[in-house]
Amino acid sequence: MPAPELPPPQSRLPEAAALLGVHVLDAAARARDIGAATGGPPGAPPLPAPPAVSTPAPPLTAPPLPAVPLPVPHPPAVPLSAAPAKGTPAGGVPAPDADVERVLRGPSGLGTAGLRLFPRERPPVPAVPSADTAEGTPVPGLYYHPIPEPDRVRVQEVSRRIKSWALDEVSLYPDDWEEEFDGFSVGRYMVACHPDAPTVDHLMLATRLMVAENAVDDCYCEDHGGSPVGLGERLLLAHTALDPLHTTKEYEPQWAESLHADAPRRAYRSAMDYFVRAASPSQADRLRHDMARLHLGYLAEAAWAQLDHVPEVWEYLAMRQFNNFRPCPTITDTVGGYELPADLHARAAMQRVIALAGNATTIVNDLYSYTKELDTPGLHLNLPVVIAAREGLSDRDAYLKSVEVHNDLMHDFETEASALAAVCPVPDVRRFLRGVATWVDGNHYWHRSNVYRYSLPDFW
Repeated sequence: MPAPELPPPQSRLPEAAALLGVHVLDAAARARDIGAATGGPPGAPPLPAPPAVSTPAPPLTAPPLPAVPLPVPHPPAVPLSAAPAKGTPAGGVPAPDADVERVLRGPSGLGTAGLRLFPRERPPVPAVPSADTAEGTPVPGLYYHPIPEPDRVRVQEVSRRIKSWALDEVSLYPDDWEEEFDGFSVGRYMVACHPDAPTVDHLMLATRLMVAENAVDDCYCEDHGGSPVGLGERLLLAHTALDPLHTTKEYEPQWAESLHADAPRRAYRSAMDYFVRAASPSQADRLRHDMARLHLGYLAEAAWAQLDHVPEVWEYLAMRQFNNFRPCPTITDTVGGYELPADLHARAAMQRVIALAGNATTIVNDLYSYTKELDTPGLHLNLPVVIAAREGLSDRDAYLKSVEVHNDLMHDFETEASALAAVCPVPDVRRFLRGVATWVDGNHYWHRSNVYRYSLPDFW
């Protein structure tokens, strides 16, 4: 089914150029609300109706945008007390030992009180939510921000559309994978991460890409037939579905046919086709760049697997800066129906903020998927495993130290985002930073609440 034609988002490049020379906000500008600064989110261009061959869904109106301020450093938003140990009497929680207390203190360091541009609202949340308050249990001591439950109507519609796309358009998975696909809860994931998406069509841009990326990871690298052997060739050919091959007329038909050779390539081709019709050329090229980063990270991890090598901790973190969630928050403006101009996105300070966000969210994945990965054959590298092997710590202490690493990354992300908002007071910069912060929070929400996939180790 052909992708709908989506007019590109509107850029504010002239406005950005006029404001780039402003490096210091006065006190009134620092204190004002983002909504007042931006005048509210610009209206996204209407998307055309789906092709006649599909059954149109009833129109959905966008829910009111939640008030999500820019990320700023501040004390933890959630009471960080340890989960009760097994055998603890009802109503009583034993005092944590020194190692646990060290983690539960949360992030610390210079700069945690000086850049409070937009304090977050911090509703009281139980340290260990009950079944009445939330699904799943957050990692004790993890620094995160709770979010409202995603809009149920949108979740249901995105879930319906993505399953139809996976089955009918790209033949992504066989029947016996259906339960696993449903358990991924990708609709809830994307609605939580992109609450400012103007329409469900905009949400679907991110949802197709997320599913396609996971298909490549599962089928080429991991659970469903993946292997480090020959991974480079498979990734290169799949990448041409994102970054088209420009070759001679003699060989172009063979390449075009190859894009339908397996499920990952079919998914990449279709998801990218939808995306480029909605994005500006610079937004599409930005995504291609970040997907190349992702594939480079896959190759580094595969090389270690072939060599049966456990990297140093810093080497593992370097790999995780590439093999991470970065392509997801980097498209937050496309999904939001606007464009952060290319020169602002490329600024070193913005790249640092995006990298820190990607790194923090990826360590969240390491922590929540820890027990799941222990059940897979062979040695599966994640941050707790690498810290235990390289620093001689117990599994428990390595996991607790990994929580600290995550918290430090979150602290740095919020500090750098606040500083960038102060020195570059362009409305779309602030909106983009807010979108990245929202993605970070939504990513944690999904990991914490997805009890089908994840459970925590018994370390508390």
